[in-house]
Amino acid sequence: MTLYTTLDSPLGELLLVGEESATAPGGTSLASLSVPGQKGGATVQDGWTYAPDAFTEIARQLRAYFDGRLTRFGIAYADTRGTEFQRRVWQALEDVPYGTTTTYGAIAAGIGAARGAVRAVGTAIGANPLLVVRPCHRVIAADGSLSGYAGGPVLKRQLLGIERDAPDAR
Repeated sequence: MTLYTTLDSPLGELLLVGEESATAPGGTSLASLSVPGQKGGATVQDGWTYAPDAFTEIARQLRAYFDGRLTRFGIAYADTRGTEFQRRVWQALEDVPYGTTTTYGAIAAGIGAARGAVRAVGTAIGANPLLVVRPCHRVIAADGSLSGYAGGPVLKRQLLGIERDAPDAR
């Protein structure tokens, strides 16, 4: 069963989509987290069940993150679809430390992809269904620009600012 809720955040209203899971903390695994205005973001579908209580633990962690009190999420992810390449890129995102940035080229090198795979890495990052919790906002262009975030550069800058200004990041 697909469950969903919304959550107010400093970024605006987030859409959380998940699945019931006996092994996930709080009983729900997260399948998608969309930010306002996200390119390709999820939208509520017929047959989904509005279940805010199912997302209590996920919401708690998100609030702690936005307050600068959480640097790593302990959220179970639903089986997110994607190619093997996309899953390798998404896993590499998990290893980018809180409060830091890396480049698309560094992600490509880190997963053993050819130097020319930077564009493919960017495409895989753009397909990440778990914005904020799978930290694709920490990946920037080699020239330091904040390009390539599905939520747009303003939200990317805002997320990086939250991490930079958090007490643990100083």
